[in-house]
Amino acid sequence: MENKTSNEYTQVIARCKELFRKKTIDYGTAWRILRLSSITDQIFIKAQRIRSIQEKGNQKVEDPIVDEFVGIINYCLIALLQISFEKDERMEIPFDDIEPVYDKWVSQTKGLLENKNHDYGEAWRDMRVSSMTDIILMKLYRVKQIEDNEGQTLVSEGIEANYQDMINYSVFCLIKLNYHA
Repeated sequence: MENKTSNEYTQVIARCKELFRKKTIDYGTAWRILRLSSITDQIFIKAQRIRSIQEKGNQKVEDPIVDEFVGIINYCLIALLQISFEKDERMEIPFDDIEPVYDKWVSQTKGLLENKNHDYGEAWRDMRVSSMTDIILMKLYRVKQIEDNEGQTLVSEGIEANYQDMINYSVFCLIKLNYHA
């Protein structure tokens, strides 16, 4: 992966992780109560708001679109954390226990990006943010279908890969929107 993309990716994720850390201090791990389908729906709400604002060309609630992409990244990571901590019955998990698992998923997701970037030649840089929003929504519909099928797929990648793709597309959007700067 180009050094520029790697650095931008790292900067975006660092900001997302810092917000996640602060929210964990404020709220604890209240997200532990959520089923995966509820997390998917939270991500859907954020992606749908972005698309709605893009289509209307304005917004009435002043929360910036970049905040929604950050939310998508962190909710996708929450979903991956839920999968990782599936057998852990604790509702409250200290950040020190969560952080290495968060970092593991980020590292794996960035690795996926590096492999795809190698093959696709950073085609995302020529894409529109609105197109990437649509792809995130498509991935959400895929995840919902997989969830409705109780995780069973015939030939498709699983839920984890779709969450990772949504993270990467959200990072791309944030880079294009200069969130990393």
